[in-house]
Amino acid sequence: MGRVAELGWRATGRLVSIPPADDIPDGELLDLPGRGQTYVIDTGPVETACGNSVQPPPLFLLHALACTGLLTWYPALRELRQHYRVVLFDQRWHGQGIHSPRFTLEDCADDAAAVADALGIDRFVAVGYSMGSLVAQLTWRRHPRRLAGAVLCASTTRFPGSRNDPAALRVVSAGLAAAAKRRAAVVRAVRAQPPHCDRWDHNRWAFAQFRSTPGSGVAGAAAAISRFDSSAWIGGMDVPAAVVVTGRDRLISPARQHALARQIPHAAVYEIDAGHASCVLRAERFTPAVRSACASVAARAAAHEPR
Repeated sequence: MGRVAELGWRATGRLVSIPPADDIPDGELLDLPGRGQTYVIDTGPVETACGNSVQPPPLFLLHALACTGLLTWYPALRELRQHYRVVLFDQRWHGQGIHSPRFTLEDCADDAAAVADALGIDRFVAVGYSMGSLVAQLTWRRHPRRLAGAVLCASTTRFPGSRNDPAALRVVSAGLAAAAKRRAAVVRAVRAQPPHCDRWDHNRWAFAQFRSTPGSGVAGAAAAISRFDSSAWIGGMDVPAAVVVTGRDRLISPARQHALARQIPHAAVYEIDAGHASCVLRAERFTPAVRSACASVAARAAAHEPR
């Protein structure tokens, strides 16, 4: 990269705080029979206290639009893997996820169940951020026996004005794609490279993760998101749940996030003073909240009988 590009990265580093991308576990491409391949990280079983053989349910971390599994979740991964078996993977059309002719959130939910099958995991807690939280809702809807609980972060039942209105659907999907594009605009000249200790290299790594999802993939996924509507059935969620509310969110209003929480029986609520990208840009606030939400759901899931 030239000197001008390097100066641009240094300016970006001063304006945007990217947590260090250290101690990231290795992943691999996993075959999902009849579906394709996706990049998966599985941290494996955790050590339990002496004499205690009971493992908490694994966490399946489901990522946001235009991100990869790592980009959404790497700031919280070190904390969560100390207490849980953690699985994260790239959703289809994102990063190294499944290449397919179509994108639907229903397929993404089925992919989550297929990853669990491939790893020999029966029941798990779906932990979703933004787009991933919609996939988590659908995972419960489509594979109820597989879910031990759900943690929904920066989530909603639907986007206002989009239901059964083609023009509104186009507006919402265009807005979602534009928001992702604005966040990724700085990556145009960036090459992917592994993380190092240098702060600017962390920025390059994070933005290269963003860049690994093509614009066409973002637009297609955004269109599917704009059609999502769980308002008619989310009230039936009968597994332990928690909702992490991003209190300064301009994409999904806090009011809509709280409305979702009220519809889910006995959902715990954790609100943070941060915006829609808080999983990375305000990780110091988001990580403690998602850790508490997972602990709440895991504790209740331990006594929750499968259907």
